Amino acid sequence: MENKKQILSMQLNVDDFAPASDSEKESLSVMRESVSFWKDGLRRLRKNPIAMVSLAVLIIVLILAFIVPAFYPYDYATQIRGSENLGPMQYSEAEQAAMAAGEKVFPHILGTDSLGRDYAVRVMMGTRVSLSVGLLASVLVLLIGSVYGSVAGFLGGKVDLFMMRIVDIIYTVPDLLIIILLMALIIRLFYVAYRASTPFSALIAVGVGGMLLFQTFMNIFMNVGLLPVMGLTLPFFSYGGTSIVTMFAALGIAAGVRMREKPSWLQN
Repeated sequence: MENKKQILSMQLNVDDFAPASDSEKESLSVMRESVSFWKDGLRRLRKNPIAMVSLAVLIIVLILAFIVPAFYPYDYATQIRGSENLGPMQYSEAEQAAMAAGEKVFPHILGTDSLGRDYAVRVMMGTRVSLSVGLLASVLVLLIGSVYGSVAGFLGGKVDLFMMRIVDIIYTVPDLLIIILLMALIIRLFYVAYRASTPFSALIAVGVGGMLLFQTFMNIFMNVGLLPVMGLTLPFFSYGGTSIVTMFAALGIAAGVRMREKPSWLQN
């Protein structure tokens, strides 16, 4: 007696499956050359135009900071008498006389300061110092963090728990500074509203301060888990071009209110 397949049965019928043809196998196979992690990363980097432009800018900055000052005709600390407060591409009277005599004088590309020091080479040397400090700080953070994390992971238990709480305390330091700065700005806006010359100006300042206050506390509550995470930016710090533009525009309006307040001797 022939076995009939039940409608609700999980049994599979072999006749329902046919072998794939060679053309179907070729269309389904996705094969490419095996590449290493670094080659794959470089290939992705070349395909990203923004990343390539950023890399080119970084290379130019590094060349200007570490190579060009060695060949630049002016030193960052040299004071050139008679060349004080020159504008970009300007020459002093002594330099103009030297050029008239046939000598070649390199221009001050960005001008000079009040002591006659060339601005361009000072900018390049300042860039070198900034990059060096950032690189040194990154190396120190890497070394200290690696040793600290290795000790915590190796010992484990209460030692790991204690060391991680220290890390949590350190993490709060920049956050506290940000909160203090934002609260100082908010208090200042409310003070501007209190000293405003008209009720409408006071409402503008209160509105800007209230917007900053609301967004700041919402971000704090989201980070501590008291509220669900929402797409609300932290003023002046979160990523988002529209938010930054809006905040600076609001501060500009509030600054205008502050400038139009009554003198202190007219306040009641």
